[in-house]
Amino acid sequence: MSRLRLSVPTPERSKPREVFIQGLTLDGRSFRPSDWAERLAGAMSSFRPGGAQKGRAAYIGYSPYCVPNVINGVKCVVVNEALRELEPMAWDFVMNFARDNQLQVVDACLLPDVPPAPDR
Repeated sequence: MSRLRLSVPTPERSKPREVFIQGLTLDGRSFRPSDWAERLAGAMSSFRPGGAQKGRAAYIGYSPYCVPNVINGVKCVVVNEALRELEPMAWDFVMNFARDNQLQVVDACLLPDVPPAPDR
């Protein structure tokens, strides 16, 4: 399971690296349908480094800029801020999706899983 760390703006890094759109509405209800995160990330799948691929290089998968995830039992879509620079309209689409559906949005960064320390 991935860990979530809230970002704290500092002079050298005033922007978060990722935005988490959570599957909880502002009033705390679970957002439906249950596959909303996969649908949203699927709609963003063509936004990739180097652009959309064609022919044999094309494959079904999520964009590294917009990935569904489950964090602390809550479905989320992790949106990398690089999407804003790559395609501002795609960024606006996901942010407007969250706003229109009154979903909770958190500025944070995803930390990799750390293997447990060996027993002594």
